[in-house]
Amino acid sequence: MSDISTKPAAVKAAGIDMAKAKFDVAVDGTDERFTASNTPEGHRQTAEQLTRLGVTRVGVEATGNYEAGLVGYLRAAGFTVVVLDPAQVHGYRRFKKQRAKTDPIDATLIGAVTAAISDEEIHQAPDPRLAPFCEHLTMIEQIVEDIARLKTRWDRFSSKHCLDWLKSEIARLERRVKTERRKLVRKIEAHADLKARYQLAQTIPGVGEGLALTVIVRVPELGSVSREQAAALVGVAPYNVDTGEHAGERHIAGGRARPRKAFFMAAFAGCNRWNPELKAFYDRLRAKGKPHKLALTGAMRKLVIMVNAVLARGTPWVDRPAQP
Repeated sequence: MSDISTKPAAVKAAGIDMAKAKFDVAVDGTDERFTASNTPEGHRQTAEQLTRLGVTRVGVEATGNYEAGLVGYLRAAGFTVVVLDPAQVHGYRRFKKQRAKTDPIDATLIGAVTAAISDEEIHQAPDPRLAPFCEHLTMIEQIVEDIARLKTRWDRFSSKHCLDWLKSEIARLERRVKTERRKLVRKIEAHADLKARYQLAQTIPGVGEGLALTVIVRVPELGSVSREQAAALVGVAPYNVDTGEHAGERHIAGGRARPRKAFFMAAFAGCNRWNPELKAFYDRLRAKGKPHKLALTGAMRKLVIMVNAVLARGTPWVDRPAQP
């Protein structure tokens, strides 16, 4: 963990507390504070002001995607931008015993956390091509969730009128999902490198179009990280819970929620039918007395490692005989 009391001497950081219409900026270690509108003009003015103040690193708390426009603008302007998990800022607030909460105070806290982060902890800025793809994929996923909600209402009704409406609405949304997925795939395949990764992922049995899209858009790090890091990104890495003489059970935690859900669905299908190696792995765990949920989580982690390995090698998956 970073020593929050030690700030890199060469780094001058600022924190930004975002809202829908405006944001507050505070430069760490100074009394510089200002507010700007969350508009293209506000973004331009902020970049100019931060440049005049000598700021090189900017921290922004993730806030319902309101920060996306500003983050993109500042990165294009040459700033190192860190998008912080709100839990990081909340943890620092508790450490400092800071009870008062205003937008300028939050900006100051964000600036302090941003300054405390070491260069090694700052990840490379995401591929700017992926941001619109991510929005498109989110829309598709939300339509799928709408379909699931409509299906849960089916048993509630007996009226033909109501059932006919539900049936037609579900069919309409399912057609929309197929149409939007085709559009997104075409956008991805317009880029040779993304197309290659998309096709490579699908060479693994059980990895279909949906998971491949999620991997390319939401977990672009796969293929360039270790297997342990890959599992942590998706949220299937087991963590120890040990203290004193007590050795607790290991549990998964953190990670990216939507990719984890996509890997869960793919692993579930793979263990049941599509991926013999994954099924054999799941069966071995069950034979050892592991509960279903734990065995399925293990299969999810194995599938993440498979995808990471294929993308790292840049060659299609080769089926191996399942181990007895």
